[in-house]
Amino acid sequence: MGQPVIVEVAMNGNLPKRVNPRVPRTPDEVAEQGLACIAEGAAILHNHTDDPVLGGNGMHDPEPYRQSWSQILKHHPNAIFYPTMAGGAPEQTIEQRYAHHEQLAAWGMLGLGVVDPGTTDLGTYDRDGRPRAGDLIYENSWADGIHMVETCRRLEVGLSFSIFEPGFVRFLQGYARAGALPPGAVVKFYFGGARAGFGLEPTVKALEAYLEMIEGLGLPWLVSVQGGDVVATGMARAAMERGGHVQVGLEPSGDRKRSNVDLVREAVDLAQSLNREPASIDETRTLLNLPG
Repeated sequence: MGQPVIVEVAMNGNLPKRVNPRVPRTPDEVAEQGLACIAEGAAILHNHTDDPVLGGNGMHDPEPYRQSWSQILKHHPNAIFYPTMAGGAPEQTIEQRYAHHEQLAAWGMLGLGVVDPGTTDLGTYDRDGRPRAGDLIYENSWADGIHMVETCRRLEVGLSFSIFEPGFVRFLQGYARAGALPPGAVVKFYFGGARAGFGLEPTVKALEAYLEMIEGLGLPWLVSVQGGDVVATGMARAAMERGGHVQVGLEPSGDRKRSNVDLVREAVDLAQSLNREPASIDETRTLLNLPG
């Protein structure tokens, strides 16, 4: 058998039930589906609450996370979770936007902290394929990214590096090449699917370009297709064949019919067909060198 494959499931994002009734929105639904996904082979759980990523006051209430994660921890004390966070806006500080990480860590629930070291223009397309005149921007400066990294270091949690665009890797490179990266970092290459107007397209050449950028850094990595299907595009297979890992779930896929459990099971089946088993939670903690 080859190295185990880490399967992460991003369970909801901002996907509403009118698009897919199976998406978990309440803490109880998140807990129920999280447990079911772990049973099928998922090792990392990510979810949003109803606090907005764009707009709002920039603050995310940690309590809904506690309500769902605590139910899962009763069955899996080593479960690995991470939340989302609000994008930047005038008069909203990074300390405010990241404060829920502090409380979740104080409760002993935070496995990974979000590190989004750059700004993403969340463009979309009209039906005829032309760019839509939108202005949705998920904003984070390098100063914000430094706050995220250093907070994770202080809290002694892992780091979930979101790579929406190639420039985000340059931030990561700086820390890694200086020998200043805290333990527990995992690099997540977010390719842009057909419905997304950002990121590299989900192709093998694009993946290899990213892998060249992190060559020699010795960091674990996974792939995800935002606004697309990571398995159907071939990206999950390409990653697994190269020693990488995978994120699935209703957040990135926006699937209108299947459930998170269906998507986890599909990824596990693919891994096993390639002579790789899904990593357990404990194996994932070892593979990522998570603190604690």
